[in-house]
Amino acid sequence: MTSYDKKINSFFEIWLSSTFVLVFIMIIVGGLTRLTNSGLSITEWELFSGILPPLNRDEWDNYFTLYKEIPQYQLVNNTISLSEFKIIFYWEYFHRILGRLIGLFFLIPLFYFYFTKKISQKYLLVCSLVMFLIILQGVIGWYMVKSGLINNVTVSHYRLSLHLIGAFFIISILFWLILILKNKKYKFFFANKSSNYIFYFLFILIFSQIIIGAFVSGLDAGKIYQNWPLMGNSYFPNDLNIKKIDDLFLFDNHSLVQFYHRNIAYLITFYILGVACFIYNKKNIELNKYLYLLIFFLFLQIGLGIMTLLTGLNIYLASLHQICSLLLTLSAINLYYNYIN
Repeated sequence: MTSYDKKINSFFEIWLSSTFVLVFIMIIVGGLTRLTNSGLSITEWELFSGILPPLNRDEWDNYFTLYKEIPQYQLVNNTISLSEFKIIFYWEYFHRILGRLIGLFFLIPLFYFYFTKKISQKYLLVCSLVMFLIILQGVIGWYMVKSGLINNVTVSHYRLSLHLIGAFFIISILFWLILILKNKKYKFFFANKSSNYIFYFLFILIFSQIIIGAFVSGLDAGKIYQNWPLMGNSYFPNDLNIKKIDDLFLFDNHSLVQFYHRNIAYLITFYILGVACFIYNKKNIELNKYLYLLIFFLFLQIGLGIMTLLTGLNIYLASLHQICSLLLTLSAINLYYNYIN
């Protein structure tokens, strides 16, 4: 390998790692944008405009006037001042600017790597998928915002979950590529081996929990029952009246969604402990450190979830709870990568 080839490969790794960091930050900022109810403060998509924030009073008044036309202002925030509006505006503004930055940061080097032909095609195909998902994220983001501009005071929790799961897919794919480059060993994620299905089911559980967690966030369902381990005075919320099978799929019901979120967490806990027993039986000491990391983030996530409830949805704990869900996902991916041959 020539010195030039080594530089290209090094640049490729740095680029992927830097994108990973940017997407990680994006997920944090996106979560805080939701927690501060800031996502509807900019009521237009502004795909090519809106690069700079308002620079004078007239521009600020224009954005504020547009915000006053939507239900969130009229029904919830009709007493906020311009200075208070600026706070929620900047959360959404930085969220959008960061999205643009990630798109350009990923797109331009991707063209460079295609033209140099020094990076393996199988890596570039994966990167092309990531680029497609990044563009799709922008479209879904606006699709989500639109749902809160006409008849609702917040965005659709279904569209919110789609936006969040998209971000998790992007960062998971990036992380898998980084693991391959770091360990200098290509591994196909969907390797057809019976023992791998133990991990596939774990990923299904984790991503299902992320979706339900987005439902909880989008509906503010955490405000219904703020005690633990019971929901009110019982395990099953007493304000639910399940009469037929269809009632189990009422994902607009705040209590039911929180009930599912709690119980999927219990299921994930027991399942990971089962995976731990499976790995211990393999007697592969090298895997233990990755397993311990997964278990650490699991119990940290549980603790943060409980504390978030008991503190009345403290915004800092709620943000840490979301960040930890990402760390839990990545630690599961890391364990799986090191498990497969």
